[in-house]
Amino acid sequence: MHKRLTTVLLLIMMVGVFSLLAQAQQNLKVGVINSQEILEKSIEGKKAISQLEDKNRKTQQDLGKLDDQIRQLETRLNTQQLTMTQEALMSLSADLDRKRTERQRMAEDAQKEMQELQQRLYFKIQSEVMPIITKLGQEKGLDLILDLRASGVLYFNPAVDLTDEVIKRYDASKTPAK
Repeated sequence: MHKRLTTVLLLIMMVGVFSLLAQAQQNLKVGVINSQEILEKSIEGKKAISQLEDKNRKTQQDLGKLDDQIRQLETRLNTQQLTMTQEALMSLSADLDRKRTERQRMAEDAQKEMQELQQRLYFKIQSEVMPIITKLGQEKGLDLILDLRASGVLYFNPAVDLTDEVIKRYDASKTPAK
């Protein structure tokens, strides 16, 4: 008898909780944005991507120059090692080692600089977009706005997608008034 009463009470509580959850879901107004799309399609996002690509291109050119120098030293070492003195051979090998170390350090430093620049640019854009998203959510009376890139959302009704409106407002905030 005691088990039955406990089971009945538990069932009543579960029904109550589920009905409250269902009611909350019916009243919850949700919007979604895609931060990746904002980055790729907004004027400032395109500028940031272009800046990162330019920096990467410059870094690759610098690394390419070092790679060429390393290849030249390797070729010289391979083709002339039989005719070189032991001292000249050791000097050339040391030069080659220094160039390889320089290249490795340059690549590591460039990667670190690239990550810092990327974080700085993305943070700037995010800090500029957040007030726009907040204002848009308030205007539309939304309770929650999810970022598709970070939320794990598997499905959403395209009618709740605010991405294009955020991009439009963000670009407008960066364009001087005429």
